[in-house]
Amino acid sequence: MTEPSDALVAVYGTLKQGGANHHWLAASPRLGRCQLKAITLYDLGPYPGAKCEPSQGVDVEIYRVSRATFRQLDRLEDYRPNQPDAGEYDRQQLETPFGLAWVYLYNGPVTGVTAIRHGGWPCRPPPASC
Repeated sequence: MTEPSDALVAVYGTLKQGGANHHWLAASPRLGRCQLKAITLYDLGPYPGAKCEPSQGVDVEIYRVSRATFRQLDRLEDYRPNQPDAGEYDRQQLETPFGLAWVYLYNGPVTGVTAIRHGGWPCRPPPASC
């Protein structure tokens, strides 16, 4: 799949404002926040993973990113365009109030992992930065 010149990305974990990886989005405009009912988060410890499973609404932030930032996010999330099931994350576009946005979906197993079906994943550490 070819990359667009710019794209919308919905983030739900360490890429959100206050998160450890937010610096990757420092130059990208934040369009706003919303809740996605098409995903459920799983608390993987240092970061969350999302699965395409119905929820009561997971908190996300929507950013418009450049092609270069999109490629950096793909590397950060271990997305492999030629083998999307082989990386840690795949990505899929989901409808948001801001338009279709890419969401990184966790490829690993989540058996026995705490599900978050409403609200958001806390920033770690420090919680005060959320």
